Amino acid sequence: MDHRPPSSNAAIAALIKDRYRAQDVAELRRMLDDRGTLAFTRLDSGLFAASPSDVPRSGYHNVWVRDNVHVAYAHQMRGDLAVAVGVAQTLLVYFHKHRRRLQDVVVGIADPAQLAHRPHIRFDGQSLQELPDEQWPHAQNDALGYFVWLVSSLARQRALRLSPEEAQTLLLFVRYFQAIRFWEDADSGHWEETPKVSASSIGTVLAGLRELAALLHEAGADSALAGVRGRGMAALEEMLVRGQQALDAILPAESVDPRLPRAHDAALIFLVYPLGVVSGAMAQAVLADVDQHLTGAIGIRRYAGDSYWAPDYDLKLPADQRTQDVSGGIEARDRLLENPGDEAQWCIFDGYLSAHHGAAFSRTRDVDSYRRQVHHVNRVLRQISAEDSELPNQCPELYYLKHGQWTPNAHTPLQWSQAALSVAVEALAASAKLVG
Repeated sequence: MDHRPPSSNAAIAALIKDRYRAQDVAELRRMLDDRGTLAFTRLDSGLFAASPSDVPRSGYHNVWVRDNVHVAYAHQMRGDLAVAVGVAQTLLVYFHKHRRRLQDVVVGIADPAQLAHRPHIRFDGQSLQELPDEQWPHAQNDALGYFVWLVSSLARQRALRLSPEEAQTLLLFVRYFQAIRFWEDADSGHWEETPKVSASSIGTVLAGLRELAALLHEAGADSALAGVRGRGMAALEEMLVRGQQALDAILPAESVDPRLPRAHDAALIFLVYPLGVVSGAMAQAVLADVDQHLTGAIGIRRYAGDSYWAPDYDLKLPADQRTQDVSGGIEARDRLLENPGDEAQWCIFDGYLSAHHGAAFSRTRDVDSYRRQVHHVNRVLRQISAEDSELPNQCPELYYLKHGQWTPNAHTPLQWSQAALSVAVEALAASAKLVG
């Protein structure tokens, strides 16, 4: 079925090129800055709400651990370490404040099968309080893996010096991942839906534990982590082996869980970049699957059959039902998607693909890698909402079909989408120095 494309942002489209030199990237940055496209909105706590836009009853005014790590990484990549460290430190405060969630699972007091017993991955970003009386699929191991990855990488970079209390909070996650046996644990993952054993969750935890293991090996005598040796390191090393074996048994699929198999899922992109836990031929296979099965004319589908923001989604569902917990069953929502190919196309992926190919270009000077980098950054630029739209010059969460036309949804801007654009522009600037 043919659908009308969205109107483009003419001013930004005029700057799109097949080859970017340093002055081209500088002009592009000025354009984005002048229009506020990359103006992140930060809470006083140092964290970032999913979307600063006023969306009634969406819940996007809250913070997600996962989104904040991606926003922090974007700032880390562009050298704004104070913001990235602020996110890491505030998340450390949050998890220390609610450490009983981790401790009770570790000692066996709490059953991780009860989702409310797990660490809460969505919360009030200003008070750092859990959201009262909320049913939410908090079994999201990937979110916790991202947290460990961010804190460990900043500590390895010497941008973050862990206090003894912060070090103990970080190390508690090792015992937690061991207690839930993350390599075989069914969780709701990146998309917060029906629990399954997923490569994207296993891989994200694996990336976090790898970064932590490297940090522990590098810890100096004056580090709060210096005393972690012996049985603690042995347990960590064993989990790295188990996690890798589990990941190898699933990839290039997202899930071979007989309850909910899934051959392709765009969440696997993040294992390639920025996490770097999947590389080489397997990374090529994963990205080829995304390109062949999930890539649309505007953005990238999360997975085939994704019913979130199906056609006319906001016309069919009241605001308080659009972001409900569907971890217990997704059948009712799935009925909203009548035609394959009409799934929402997301704006959080192309930026990371562009940066991945840019990193390959910087290593190899391979012309095809540069071509792919430019292809994906240009797709991100075309995703920016039109100047005459209701929310102009912004990075949407996604485009969905409304009255047959691809339209940005109400979660515009999405700060994760802004992060993806920022990462792509930084990588493009690095490549421009090589292009000349």
